[in-house]
Amino acid sequence: MRTSKRIVGLAAGVTAAAVLVACSPPQAPKASGSSAGNTTTDKTTITIATTTDVQNFNPLLGVSFSDYWISDLMYPTLLTMDKNGNKVDSVATKWGYTSPTQGFFDVRSDMKWSDGQPLTAEDVAWELNAIVRDKPPGVVTGFMNNFASATATSPTHVDITLSKPDSTLLPEVGFWMRIIPKHQFETVGNIGTFANDSDWVSAGPYRLTTVQKGQSYTLERVTPYPMAPDGKPTMEKVVFRVYPDVNTEILALKNGDVDVIGNSLPPSQVSSLSNTPNIKVQQVPGLGYTFMTYNTKHAPLDNVKVRQALAHAVDYDQIRKVVLQDQAVSTNSQAIAPVLKDWVDPDAKEYKHDPDQSKQLLQEAGVSNLSLNLVYSLVDPVISQMAPLIKDQAAQAGITIELQGVDRNTFLQKGKNGDFDIYASSFSIEDNPITGMTLAFTPGAANDYTFVNDPDLLSLLEQAQTATDSKQQIELAQQAAQMASDKVYANIMFMQNLAVAYRTGWNNFQVQPSQLLSIVNPESLSHVTHGG
Repeated sequence: MRTSKRIVGLAAGVTAAAVLVACSPPQAPKASGSSAGNTTTDKTTITIATTTDVQNFNPLLGVSFSDYWISDLMYPTLLTMDKNGNKVDSVATKWGYTSPTQGFFDVRSDMKWSDGQPLTAEDVAWELNAIVRDKPPGVVTGFMNNFASATATSPTHVDITLSKPDSTLLPEVGFWMRIIPKHQFETVGNIGTFANDSDWVSAGPYRLTTVQKGQSYTLERVTPYPMAPDGKPTMEKVVFRVYPDVNTEILALKNGDVDVIGNSLPPSQVSSLSNTPNIKVQQVPGLGYTFMTYNTKHAPLDNVKVRQALAHAVDYDQIRKVVLQDQAVSTNSQAIAPVLKDWVDPDAKEYKHDPDQSKQLLQEAGVSNLSLNLVYSLVDPVISQMAPLIKDQAAQAGITIELQGVDRNTFLQKGKNGDFDIYASSFSIEDNPITGMTLAFTPGAANDYTFVNDPDLLSLLEQAQTATDSKQQIELAQQAAQMASDKVYANIMFMQNLAVAYRTGWNNFQVQPSQLLSIVNPESLSHVTHGG
């Protein structure tokens, strides 16, 4: 990122976290000959398989992967991410802080909405102020606690005032906020309740034109689009076709009904597909992690020794080998993704599988015959395979675990209500450890499944959030991650390395970390070509 000499501090590295979830659609789409076209002959269209229907067309409210993928292609962001998880410029050409409570974004002067209106700094400033006014229940709202106001001082410059120092706010907003057209959204009232389900206006490489719910979503090329080669996205159309599960997606890929599987593959399928003719498997770095949280409102989980006993009861190596087939790496029990190398504490250690140590800790806590429930989503194939192993491993330490696999909506509701002892889930993208831990360990925050209120941990996170020196930020984040690990507020088990698949002949995909970005991102889909 390019910044002026007058900037006193920038957020180190990259930004924050969101759990992205989705429901399976009711039925599979028709085979070739539908609106998606026949991928074996049509190379002006790229067809992408997904298992999620669009839940929200409003880019401020996305919850499924398809929500984000389609929003990304229509509503650009100020910042994007490179293959190593670092924030880089997109619509923004320069950004930073001029004082602890003053920041700015400079935006490109050559962007237009698909209806011919220019995209300007006024779109950005208006949206930021509208988010604070309407508080849409999406990811960006969670980053705005220390935002005071935004003002467009020219068509290409936005000044931002903070209510208190927060070095994470600009990169978080820059990466997560999809820029919306002021001239369309200012007429709808509350932007958090606007359906945005027709008459789409896009400043991205493609614009949504046709929706067949449960079947397909068709986007058509937008020109000019200055961030594509010669100002023109390489594909005329991008089509997302909805399938009920990954197995059906794989069959469609093998048959040539789709060109790409957008979501990551189950680890058990990677080796087989890698050896399948006409199919290429692309490795994608993970930027999240899989974890179990323990509900501290439920005795005896409020006792740290009980939580430590549970941490020692898990055989992490066995889970990574059996369930992930070695396609995952340890986070050393830290809430920091290993791909973020600048943030990782080299001295951190993973909890050792030790049933005897678990028994000793339970004895010290005065707990016997410990019986707990473990809630997880049946839609998640990795955790569904992992849960029985955890139950068996815990039994070795004399701990009884009742497995409660539920549908995704029930799972989310149980997490929100605290209706569980152990909650097993994954964060899809944890791009800034400070914000990720703040969302996970602050009472009432978006990802708070521990229901803990630890003043010492919150103090460390607040110091990290306000620090303007990147080295100090990282040191404070590492201290916070170690404290959360020692007290087992979240048992971080692994970061999954991801794999996506596409048919051979396609070139110029641009890989970005996480399943949210992978090869289904605007940079990738505006540059992709077919070699015949």
